Amino acid sequence: MKTDIVILGAGAAGMYCAIEAARRGRRVLVIDHAKAAGEKIRISGGGRCNFTNTGIAADRFLSRNPRFALSALKRHTQWDFVARVDEAGIAWHEKTLGQLFCDGPSTQIVKMLLDQMCAAGVQLWLGTSVEKVESGFRVVTSRGVVEAERVVVATGGKSIPKMGASGFGYQLATQFGLNVIETRPALVPLTFAEQELIHLQPLSGIALEARVTTGASFDEALLFTHRGLSGPAILQASSYWREGDGLTVDVLPGRSLSADLRQLRSEQPRIALRTALTRHMPEKLARRMEEICGVTGAIGALSNGAIEAIERQVHAWQLKPVGTEGYRTAEVTLGGVDTEELDPRTLEARRVPGLHFVGEVVDVTGWLGGYNFQWAWSSGWAAGQAV
Repeated sequence: MKTDIVILGAGAAGMYCAIEAARRGRRVLVIDHAKAAGEKIRISGGGRCNFTNTGIAADRFLSRNPRFALSALKRHTQWDFVARVDEAGIAWHEKTLGQLFCDGPSTQIVKMLLDQMCAAGVQLWLGTSVEKVESGFRVVTSRGVVEAERVVVATGGKSIPKMGASGFGYQLATQFGLNVIETRPALVPLTFAEQELIHLQPLSGIALEARVTTGASFDEALLFTHRGLSGPAILQASSYWREGDGLTVDVLPGRSLSADLRQLRSEQPRIALRTALTRHMPEKLARRMEEICGVTGAIGALSNGAIEAIERQVHAWQLKPVGTEGYRTAEVTLGGVDTEELDPRTLEARRVPGLHFVGEVVDVTGWLGGYNFQWAWSSGWAAGQAV
């Protein structure tokens, strides 16, 4: 079989690229080993798909060259994608921090993309494995050999392997002599050593607004789990965390504690510190803070210096994760095909004409909150204009 474009991967970036290329009159074949297209879209955002964010900017993306993504992001913006969602009649709403979600199920986005692919004449082979891609381009699949003028790699990263994620795209890049930045899990819960878990596990299930800092600071929800820490603030911080790094947690961001403690010291001097802290945080966390501060008596015995030390501890709780939950639960993969290898306007490999890389397989990783989907739409669109 011969075609103009073969796209490897029927995820967000691959399907969007296919639509754009086919609308330009190109013959397009999309191949995916999964039985259904857009599975990561389907499960995203708790089934509501956080499909983009109003605050797209270079500093919301991690990469060896964070500005690389701007070419595609500026030419096909979040508002361009929102316009397509509106055109498809999909209702949506804005949540915190500029996150845009579907009112209904995320399968609406998948259906929109599949409908547009069908209307544009895109061929879709699901349940089809790609055995190898040879120079030329000759794509050997479980359904036979396909010859194409161009190949777009939209295979995603290693995150959520139970859905079929693999490192195939990175292997392909290496095969063609392209540099790949070392990959690791991102937007992932952090885990702790047994000696730390002894103190954290009793807090399991507690959620609160916190400020988490490690390389960057994030003010969002934090969740204590039986393995360690999760929640949006931790997922965000995990992209910046490196093995051996510490973590600073402010459990009362933007709020002062010392004035309240001094007042209680004079009004209710016999109460324990944990009792005073429960005015600001869950009881189990208040007990843990009391233990860390080393306060055993009533607050009436606390000096002003001791109260200031408690204030500092609450705003700068030092923790040291030992790892992450890995690709099993990671939402995305950090690293990938080196942006130095790619043309930012076309996502084409500079040294391999006709070979393009889009979406998560590239060394561009967004924050939590719709940024990675927007990179998928924008990079897919950019490649779709060029193939």
